[in-house]
Formats: sequence, C-alpha cells, structure tokens
Amino acid sequence: MHIVEFCVSNMHHGTDQVLKKLEKLPDIEVIEYGCLGNCGECYLSPYALVNGESIVAETAEQLYDLVLDAIAKQELDRAAMDKLLDDL
Repeated sequence: MHIVEFCVSNMHHGTDQVLKKLEKLPDIEVIEYGCLGNCGECYLSPYALVNGESIVAETAEQLYDLVLDAIAKQELDRAAMDKLLDDL
C-alpha cells in the first residue's frame, strides 16, 4: 500500500482534484492533513508526499502524473533491493 499525503492549505493549487483521482486507485491510501510542515512549498506549488518523499509540480495535472511516476519508481527500487537481498 502506498501512502500519498496532502496538505489542506495546498488545495488552492487544485490538488483537491488530484486527491480525488488518487482515492479511486487501488493500493493507494490518501491522507489529508491540516499541515505537513512544508509551508514554503505549499504556498508556491502543488505538492504531495509519496511514501514520505516530497513531490512538487508546476500544475495539479502534472502533480498527478509525478505521483504515479514516483510510485512506479519506488516499486522498481524496492524490487531491485529485494532481488539484491535474495542474491546475498
């Protein structure tokens, strides 16, 4: 299960629509917080945390794509690490 976290204060960038789209996908848990403590990023750009990694975009539409890309990359990295550990 992947965790994607959003800041309520960032919704003025349109991230509320990204949140709604991600909630419909399997294997993704979406959590909305009042504040994630990244006020500089929050004020300037759409952003989310994907499994603890900050993802920043220029638009909400781009953020959606970057979140999915980050999840795919993290899965590949995890699979490579699992293979490495199995080979030891």
